[in-house]
Amino acid sequence: MASSDQATAVVRRVRRRRNWSLPILAAGLLLFGAAVGVWHFAFKPVVLRVAVGPAGSEDHKLIQALGQAFAQDGSPARIVAMPTEGSVESIAALEGSKAELAVARGDLNLPRDATSVAILRKNMVVLWSPSGLAAKGSKKEPAAKIKGIDGLAGKRVGVVGRTPANVALLRVILTESGVDPDKVTVVQFGVGQIAELTRDMSLDAFMTVGPLDSKITADAIAATARARGEPRFLPIEVSEAIAQKHPIYDAEEIPGSTFNASPARPDDKIDTVSVNHLLIARKALSESTVGAFTRQLFAVRPSLARDLPSAAKIEKPDTDKDAALPAHPGAAAYIDGTERTFLEKYSDFLWGGILLLSGVGSGGAWLRHYLKHNERDKNARQRDRLLQTIAEVRQADTVDDLARMQDEVDEILRETLDAYDDGAIEAGDLSAVGLVLEQFRHALSDRRAALAAMPAKQQIYLR
Repeated sequence: MASSDQATAVVRRVRRRRNWSLPILAAGLLLFGAAVGVWHFAFKPVVLRVAVGPAGSEDHKLIQALGQAFAQDGSPARIVAMPTEGSVESIAALEGSKAELAVARGDLNLPRDATSVAILRKNMVVLWSPSGLAAKGSKKEPAAKIKGIDGLAGKRVGVVGRTPANVALLRVILTESGVDPDKVTVVQFGVGQIAELTRDMSLDAFMTVGPLDSKITADAIAATARARGEPRFLPIEVSEAIAQKHPIYDAEEIPGSTFNASPARPDDKIDTVSVNHLLIARKALSESTVGAFTRQLFAVRPSLARDLPSAAKIEKPDTDKDAALPAHPGAAAYIDGTERTFLEKYSDFLWGGILLLSGVGSGGAWLRHYLKHNERDKNARQRDRLLQTIAEVRQADTVDDLARMQDEVDEILRETLDAYDDGAIEAGDLSAVGLVLEQFRHALSDRRAALAAMPAKQQIYLR
């Protein structure tokens, strides 16, 4: 009967241990789900708003096309075009945290913490003066009255584009060319006012700022040529000096026949200056986000250029530390090949977390060990009591004494199993108790057999 009770107790403990498997499994699944959730949150696509304007412009179309290409390729960085009225408004959206990126010219009033992510194109200055129409019946081509920038003093210049940056750029060119800007009258026209510019006969020269393949520039040159005669392109001979004194500008050359092949416009290459049209971001924007965006931008550029020629003009920004507008650290890391992998970025945190968990685990084990020391001491005393009981069993005089000892051992066994379930003792301690218990059983069985073999009178005498 006692052996049956012991077996029942063991089975009960085993079942209790098995019942713990479901909570442990649930906890494991919960931790796995949490890890998947963290992974998804950390690596889900980041949506970047790009302030660009005006709506329907080439810049706006380019950003929209990039957004579609990013989405199709499953890029970790996605972009959404946020239309504005122009570069000034785009910069304001960036400063106001309404957008993460903005399209703007490099010579505008950019935020102090603005950085360059990519050069979308180079805007070239084109200056020309009309040569006049030939008189009826005359075969001689008229000569332009203005042959150089120094001839603009006291003249009127029609500038295409109403941004103040164009006027400021013209003033820089005039100043560096030795012409007092205050002696030149500037009249600005909108990009849709080419006809009005052409009809204004008081204008002595014209200026546009845009990419070399700009339809606006080509239309303005062609329109003035029809109304006022072939253009005389004015070279900016001080372009190198301008680039040195004003790093936001670059010295460039306009190849011959850029705007027309027959007649050639211009008939030869001419010196000019350019200003970058940029995709900018504030320096605080995540390096990993900008790095992922830049990587994807230059990955889709070749395929996008087949359908959208303006994409072919996208260039990498200047990563030199002394650049007029520094490159964003994330873009610079990608361009310079110093981009760090996920493990390189977060290895310190990962190892720190592992060490922290290890420390917490060790501390928890020590604390548990400390809190359970009373149970361990009790278990050691119970084991010693079991050993003592074995000796008492061999000296027992009656079956009743053996039954009493059996009950005591059963209670010790129950308490030992409870201590094991609580983690107060280890499996090795439980095994040691098992060995002693096995000796007790053998001693109990032998003593019972010995008492059963004694004559009844001798058992009475033993009592």
